Amino acid sequence: MISLGLLETNSIARGVIAGDAMLKAAEVTLLKAGAVCPGKYTVVIYGEVAAVAASMDAGKRYAGEFLVDDLTIASLDPQMVQAISGGNPPSSLNAMGVMEFYTIAAAVVAGDLAAKAADVQLMEVRLGLGIGGKSYVTLSGEVAAVQAAIDAGTVPSKKEGTLVSTCVIPSPRHEIFEAML
Repeated sequence: MISLGLLETNSIARGVIAGDAMLKAAEVTLLKAGAVCPGKYTVVIYGEVAAVAASMDAGKRYAGEFLVDDLTIASLDPQMVQAISGGNPPSSLNAMGVMEFYTIAAAVVAGDLAAKAADVQLMEVRLGLGIGGKSYVTLSGEVAAVQAAIDAGTVPSKKEGTLVSTCVIPSPRHEIFEAML
C-alpha cells in the first residue's frame, strides 16, 4: 500500500531543511519539492505507510513554526504519483473535468478521492507553482464518471471553504486537453 505525505512551509529555507530531514528519517521517495507561490515551499513524498509517517514526523519537527499545512494519505490511488509528478496524457477525449482549490492539500485530497470514486484518468494535479498558491486537478473519462469523480473529490473542500470552482466539459476540443498538460 502506497502512502503520500505533503508538507508545506512559509519559509523556503525551512522547507528545504525539513525536506532533507524527511528523506533521511525513513525510506521514502521524493515526488516533488520546491518553491510555490506565494513564497512557500512544498515537499511531497510517498512510500510505505510507516515510512511516510516517520518521515512526516521529522519534517514537521524541522518545519517548526514555519509549518503551514501537512497531509498524509495512508492508501493513495496509484494514479496520483504520475499526476503530481508531471501528468498523464488523456487516453480518451470524451470529457474533461477541472477542480480548482485555494490550497495545495485540498487538490491532493480531491485528486485521490476523485480517482477512487469513478472510472476516470487523472491528467494532472498542479500544486501552486505560478498560479498564486492555488492548485487544480484535471481528469478525463466519460461525462457521468467525470461528474461523479468531481462530486466525490470536492466534498471535503466544500466543507473547508477551499474549493474555488469546478467544470465538466463534454467533448472538449483536443487543443484544450493539450493546453492543460
